[in-house]
Amino acid sequence: MCSSRLSDLRRPWSLRARLLLGQVIVLAVACIGIGVVTEVALHQYLVGQLDQELHKAAHRSAAFYGEPAPPPPPAWWRQRHPYPRPGPGPDFLDVPGQRVGMVAAVVHDGTTINAGHLTGNGARAALTDAAAQQLAARAADRVPVTRDLDGLGRYRLVATPARYDATGDIIVTGLPMADVDDTMIRVLMIFGVVALIALAAATTAAIVVIRRALAPLARVAQTAGVVVDLPLDRGEVALPVRVPEPDANPSTEVGRLGLAVNRMLDHIAAALSTRQASETRVRQFVADASHELRTPLTAIRGYTELAQRVQSSATGGDSEDAEAVAHALSRVRSETERMTQLVEDLLLLARLDSGRPLEHEPVDLSHLAVDAVSDAHVAGPDHEWRLDLPDVPVTVPGDAARLHQVLTNLLANARIHTGPGTVVSTKLTADGPYAVLKVIDDGPGIPEQLQSEVFERFARGDTSRSRKEGSTGLGLAIVSAVVKAHRGTIGVRSAPGLTEFTVRLPFTVDA
Repeated sequence: MCSSRLSDLRRPWSLRARLLLGQVIVLAVACIGIGVVTEVALHQYLVGQLDQELHKAAHRSAAFYGEPAPPPPPAWWRQRHPYPRPGPGPDFLDVPGQRVGMVAAVVHDGTTINAGHLTGNGARAALTDAAAQQLAARAADRVPVTRDLDGLGRYRLVATPARYDATGDIIVTGLPMADVDDTMIRVLMIFGVVALIALAAATTAAIVVIRRALAPLARVAQTAGVVVDLPLDRGEVALPVRVPEPDANPSTEVGRLGLAVNRMLDHIAAALSTRQASETRVRQFVADASHELRTPLTAIRGYTELAQRVQSSATGGDSEDAEAVAHALSRVRSETERMTQLVEDLLLLARLDSGRPLEHEPVDLSHLAVDAVSDAHVAGPDHEWRLDLPDVPVTVPGDAARLHQVLTNLLANARIHTGPGTVVSTKLTADGPYAVLKVIDDGPGIPEQLQSEVFERFARGDTSRSRKEGSTGLGLAIVSAVVKAHRGTIGVRSAPGLTEFTVRLPFTVDA
């Protein structure tokens, strides 16, 4: 039972409970501090007033000590008014103005020779021997002190020499502290009741204020809880929830938290969209790759079966059968080469995607451009090929074979997707820290809606699966991957009559 209670106490408290407890503790400490200061100040004030009255009583007692007692009132007055008979204690206790409860003692050579006090009805009464000795012990005190007197309680005492007596008598006068103590206790009780009421009211107000202040935080937590319950690990996921704008005000602490949560949700939404797009591209890539591989495999299988049938039906070396077998084997070889090229392109993209480093040897782009344009002229004699090179060679660090493939693919792309007579220009320049290579043609251009997808794998301008001259649809994807592997950039702008691919390669390789 005790262990369960201890474990409950050790559990972390909520922010609301900690704020409320902190406010209550601060207010309680403030109330206690104010109460202590008030009590100390009030005590000093009341004791100061009592000391002033004590000094007056002491001077009055010293002045009347040794004087003859005043005559008693007339008999007729004493019959109508009670008149106390003289009792123990000095006569100056009966001097007008002396306070009820006052104690007085005449001390000579450290011994009390006469002592008494005024009772509540104004009569003089004797002190106990202990009280008389206590007063005698204070004969040397010329400043007020507080002492407990036997049978009487706390008193404020002061000693004053007798004014008209040459015997060396000392008058010790005292006034009771009862009124001061009662006042202090009464004020303390009043302050305690007021403090309790203030604490209760402040606690109630703090609960309301903290609840309203933390309401936006609760809404932020609710929003986060809704996001947690979403199936973010699969499928296309939308984030329909956000922290409301009033709760995302950057001028408040909770608002900054809400703003941060909204920014986090934006990043999550962007990441989910990127993931979905990536998954879509992967699925499309697998479908396209499967189709591209299935096409040559189907052709190889068909021509192989044809060759087998022709061979099995051949009887005497018929020339037509031999030509059919030769044609079938030629087609098998052609489709095999196409499939091999597709596999090599896929392997190259896979190596580039894995971040496998390329060679970084000096590559003369001018010489590379001359070779690539010459090859393109042989492959497309019906096109007009132009080359524009600077007077000095342009050299960049990189992989010569891969960079040659970049330019070859760009020229092949221009040749395949433009008609005969198209002018294809290759320009090489230096622009600051970059070498700029451009391939420009005046063909029909790329549709605007497809320009953002030309560097995707198996991107095509139509919906058919056909490929001209054995194209795999990976040429521009390889170009983009190789350029990025060289820390360069590639862009395209196209309109009817003008298509321009721009490759920018740095002259230095980042560490």
